Amino acid sequence: MGLRLNAHGKINLTLDVLGRRPDGYHQVEMIMQSIGLHDTLEFAYRPGEIVLDVSGVPVTAGEDNLVFKAARLLRQYAGEQAGALIRLHKEIPVAAGLAGGSSNAAAALRGLNRLWQLGLTDEQLSRLAVRLGADVPFCLLGGTAIARGVGELLTPLPPAPRFGVVLVKPPFGVSTAEVYRNLNLAALGSRPDTAAMAESLRQGDLSRVAANLCNVLESVTIKWHPQLQQVKEALLAAGCLGVLMSGSGPTVFGLTEDEAAAASVARRLVLPDCQILASVMI
Repeated sequence: MGLRLNAHGKINLTLDVLGRRPDGYHQVEMIMQSIGLHDTLEFAYRPGEIVLDVSGVPVTAGEDNLVFKAARLLRQYAGEQAGALIRLHKEIPVAAGLAGGSSNAAAALRGLNRLWQLGLTDEQLSRLAVRLGADVPFCLLGGTAIARGVGELLTPLPPAPRFGVVLVKPPFGVSTAEVYRNLNLAALGSRPDTAAMAESLRQGDLSRVAANLCNVLESVTIKWHPQLQQVKEALLAAGCLGVLMSGSGPTVFGLTEDEAAAASVARRLVLPDCQILASVMI
């Protein structure tokens, strides 16, 4: 295989929902952060057809896979007739709030743009990305960024410190659409302070970053799954300085000073049936 790309997962350091738009989508404001945990995609030219081969964490290799959808969208947009063999190795848990599928779609857009020598700009790829999902534009950008609109309006921030990240994925998934549908904006208590989080990241102050972690979707998902609160408490007890649910869940993450500390916390955690991974902010 000639071309190989990593597709990194993400966490939400803040997630606020500002309201519902006339088109039914929700207006959000959040700080998104890439993490070291990643899937790998390899690309090779193939005449005429797109073939997807999947290994690692089980996911479909059919036409409803976001990699397949990204390839078809890009080919249609560019009027391209070429095909590709794409090998996807999955490490990011599925339906976890870590943008695994979105990162795969973003990597497919980038990889096939290069493989087919289309010469599309980042702006053109981003316009295609939002048609695949709200997190896909951020996954194209990577790093640290404020996301607004439905997630497609991105303001890059300076690179965040390489804080350690402990990820805990419970043995169930949640429906993002159902979480948003059940969010009661009028009844929310604390809301994220986006500016304060951005400043905390700029200063590299982990205690302030930890203090500003906030995700309004926890009000729905933790109510449905109270064990997520127990996961948060276990992460704090094991040494994390701050904990939060990522996206609509169910993955909960904890922040540590560095990747070595995250690995130490992950080894100490005892959470039956949960998948526990150590990573780092990148």
